[in-house]
Amino acid sequence: MASFKIEGGHKLSGTITPQGAKNEVLQILCAVLLTPEKVVIHNVPDIIDVNKLIFILAELGVKIEKLGKNSFSFQADEINLPYLESSDFRRDGSSLRGSIMIVGPLLARFGKGFIPKPGGDKIGRRRLDTHFEGFINLGATFRYNSEEHFYGVEASELIGTDMLLDEASVTGTANILMAAVLAKGKTTIYNAACEPYIQQLCKMLNSMGAQITGVGSNLLTIEGVPNLGGCVHRVLPDMIEIGSWIGVAVMTKSELTIKNVSWENLGQIPNVFRKLGIKFEKREDDIYIPAQESYEIQNYIDGSVLTVADAPWPGFTPDLLSIILVIATQAKGTVLIHQKMFESRLFFVDKLIDMGAKVILCDPHRATVIGLNHQSQLKATKMTSPDIRAGISLLIAALSAKGTSIINNIEQIDRGYENIEARLKSIGAIIERIED
Repeated sequence: MASFKIEGGHKLSGTITPQGAKNEVLQILCAVLLTPEKVVIHNVPDIIDVNKLIFILAELGVKIEKLGKNSFSFQADEINLPYLESSDFRRDGSSLRGSIMIVGPLLARFGKGFIPKPGGDKIGRRRLDTHFEGFINLGATFRYNSEEHFYGVEASELIGTDMLLDEASVTGTANILMAAVLAKGKTTIYNAACEPYIQQLCKMLNSMGAQITGVGSNLLTIEGVPNLGGCVHRVLPDMIEIGSWIGVAVMTKSELTIKNVSWENLGQIPNVFRKLGIKFEKREDDIYIPAQESYEIQNYIDGSVLTVADAPWPGFTPDLLSIILVIATQAKGTVLIHQKMFESRLFFVDKLIDMGAKVILCDPHRATVIGLNHQSQLKATKMTSPDIRAGISLLIAALSAKGTSIINNIEQIDRGYENIEARLKSIGAIIERIED
């Protein structure tokens, strides 16, 4: 198990280019199973979760060629379906939550799909009901082996239908969408997730020959087609990583430029950071963040305390609430952080309290942060990363803290951030990876 050793309290400067979006590419990679033709994907991030999914695709028989840095071709013309019922797949699939999204494409093209209970972040319950209810609505038969925690769906033919999702699940929408594109007839998905990553998946599928309308809305209409072809697709920059780099700049009082951020796909993110008093500029498609010695949280117009809460798109993404919370510890003013969508994501705040932050954990979903206005620097400490987003938040806190911090279990950070220590070093951070 590896650790990071971070010497905090240093100003940074320079330019960073965000990696490809983790949450998009996991969907896109699963979609290559929908066609026997070659699919080329650019801007694929080199991170643990993505590499695990690429490994699973290779074990399934997908021909994979690395074309260059962050670019691959995939061809699923000879699929090894027996792998799906093997002990190897039970092991491989259970280590990655994103593996659930292979079920929809496999069901659509081969009439069956299996998945072990998937892993991922320990951030509370994350139901799979939406996925399987969608498949059942399309005509699939569902079965579950409770002893082996193994899920399966089978169908001789999928038939288009109208469905109302019980929640606007991003992975659920993606999975059902990928099944519906090869179903017979018309499918409508209401209360569909409409994140930019779902929009990207729809654009990719349409470029392969699918007929999807309503892209960008919560009502998707899919006219089923008999087969799909190959395509070339480029993954968006990762909006969560962009928010993380803003956090790095703000907490270390540094000047930083983030390149090629795809402003039109950032949604509420710039507005929420501005409500915390953070200054930055749009320079073409870049974000320029000047060095700031202080930033003040805005109150509501009636003077009451600001609340930052997550919500399905176009609301504020839950993946950035941890970053917002850390930034608020050094702001001037008070903010209530309300994590509505996951029930265990705020439990990392005890580490921040140990570092000297003034945070009151009201309940599993709400934390009040009383900013220190950089008058009292966070103190270095030893801590453990519980999940991807809490891990990067603790890393940002450590970069701003006085002294040397140790963060254990950094494999959690590596799951979502490509080569993070080298990129931090490139802008002046003092960070070292320690292999146990």
